[in-house]
Amino acid sequence: MYAIVDVETTGGSPVYNRVIEVAVVLFDGNEVTGQFSSLVNPDCAVPGFITVLTGIRPGDLQGAPYFHEIADKLQDILGDHVFVAHNVHFDYGFIKKEFEACGMPYRPKKLCTVRLSRRILPGMNSYSLGNICARLGIVNEQRHRALGDALATARLFGHLLGAAPLSVADSLKRSSRESTLPPNLDRRVFDSVPEEPGIYFFHDKKGRVIYVGKAKNIRSRIAGHFSGNSGREKQLFLQKIHDLSWELCGDELIALLEESHQIKKLRPEYNAAQLQADRNYGLYMYYDQGGYQRLSLGKTRKGVVPVATFRSFQEGRSILARICREFGLCPKFCGLQAGPSSCWDHRNGSCRGACAGKESPDDYNERLEAGLASLRLQRQDLIIMGRGRVPQEKSFVLIEQGGYRGYGFAEVDETLCRPEDFGDRLVRRDDNQDVQRILGLHLQRPGHRVIMEFPGR
Repeated sequence: MYAIVDVETTGGSPVYNRVIEVAVVLFDGNEVTGQFSSLVNPDCAVPGFITVLTGIRPGDLQGAPYFHEIADKLQDILGDHVFVAHNVHFDYGFIKKEFEACGMPYRPKKLCTVRLSRRILPGMNSYSLGNICARLGIVNEQRHRALGDALATARLFGHLLGAAPLSVADSLKRSSRESTLPPNLDRRVFDSVPEEPGIYFFHDKKGRVIYVGKAKNIRSRIAGHFSGNSGREKQLFLQKIHDLSWELCGDELIALLEESHQIKKLRPEYNAAQLQADRNYGLYMYYDQGGYQRLSLGKTRKGVVPVATFRSFQEGRSILARICREFGLCPKFCGLQAGPSSCWDHRNGSCRGACAGKESPDDYNERLEAGLASLRLQRQDLIIMGRGRVPQEKSFVLIEQGGYRGYGFAEVDETLCRPEDFGDRLVRRDDNQDVQRILGLHLQRPGHRVIMEFPGR
């Protein structure tokens, strides 16, 4: 038995919005066997555009029951039937949230008629309920009302079930992911995604890249985008995904570098936060009146060159605390502590006393420079070796005179010692502060494979 569900709501997010009408149509695979519908008092304002869309006015809801008053009856009707809806993420997200507010967990099997329609009725320009019903001659007497849309969806589902019963049965398998994938993404595309390190791209209807990501396991990371909360922003994001592609990188470092490169190159809509956060915080050095070099962490400023940059304040503070600890620097002189007197670390014996005038500026500044040097590639010549995309392959990242030149792949038994050894294997890339940050953090990690100083230099 299938429960065909449709809800009308005050907005697109089950976190912030509420149900104002719900309808359930029971369908046995051949015919409708029962139905239920009710207006629902949301106990909040109804936006004007919702009234225009649905025709439901605030006054219509004043005498309607609250959701908790119909929850038991609704749960009885839904039972353990398969939950079916047109864009199931949306309707299920609201029903699940309303049930949870009543202390009633609800985890049914789910089917999406958008996804089924894309598979069984390929080639349509739009898979909206109105468009599909018009193409199939299904009459919806009450569009944008819960019962009207639920009955139309039931007729559509009956058509799909009759046209391809095996597709519907296959979609119900737990391994199919049909109920979690974006409605416009072909499951066969997702099924072909590898479980390897690399970068991935989400494409919209016109093939444009709307998001770039990186992962140690591309398939697992992509699946993570499709699970979890079902807020309005995420719903809009999922609905825009029509295709995906990927590039294997073999090594996580190359994935990080390529993600940064592609985001800067393509500037995808849903990577806007990463673009804004790019090099947002800087570590600045200055001399105080006593000749001591001091550090401060703050937002990057035009005309002032930082000694290091970070994507977030938290990242910068964490790294600053590490070099302060490892090189015996004064937390107060590093901007990690404040106060008129010496730092707390000097009082407990872990600071050598620059803040109390017990260490000379020359000695303190020498250690600070060593700490800063650990954040810089300086003018080093490095080949960073890593995993390839297949077992018979290795990867490399080339740094010349401290500048990132690019990456590439070679056979495991090939000798790569000089830049000229790379030939056309090298994929050339631009250097920038974000790349320097990525490489600097990587070189601080234990276990990285590096060949240093090209022979003959």
